[in-house]
Amino acid sequence: MRRFIAVLMAATLSVTTSHVFAQTQEHTPMNDRYTRGLNQLKAIDGRDGEVVVESMRKISPDFARYLIEYPFGDIYARPQLDLKSREIATIAALTAIGNARPQLEVHIAAGLNVGLTREEILEIIMQMSVYAGFPAAINGLNAAQAVFDRHPEPEEP
Repeated sequence: MRRFIAVLMAATLSVTTSHVFAQTQEHTPMNDRYTRGLNQLKAIDGRDGEVVVESMRKISPDFARYLIEYPFGDIYARPQLDLKSREIATIAALTAIGNARPQLEVHIAAGLNVGLTREEILEIIMQMSVYAGFPAAINGLNAAQAVFDRHPEPEEP
């Protein structure tokens, strides 16, 4: 019983300490992760990303901050993959998930922003039909069409 109480107290202390740290982080001026993440978000998603973050900020300011700090400030900023490669992986993953159409559309637009062609995006989604099935690929192709309709191809010079 004493061991159980000791473990419980240690866990409570750990959670309390984490909560205090999180509160402290929340009220500090923009940290490096946030600044780095915001810069990445703008480079990848442009205005579309800012709209997503603003909509999250209305619901949960903490989650909006996490959305910038972790995926964009920590992961996308890593030098091991370029942004085009990261968007290929993200489009493939979101297509395979099959139930994340709003996020898939944001990342298809991001793929266009970082240099993917429409043909490459379609090929990524078609590749997912092998692993995630035809329904997921069809949903992904429909999402791509919606994005392509909103982002007309640049005119040839």
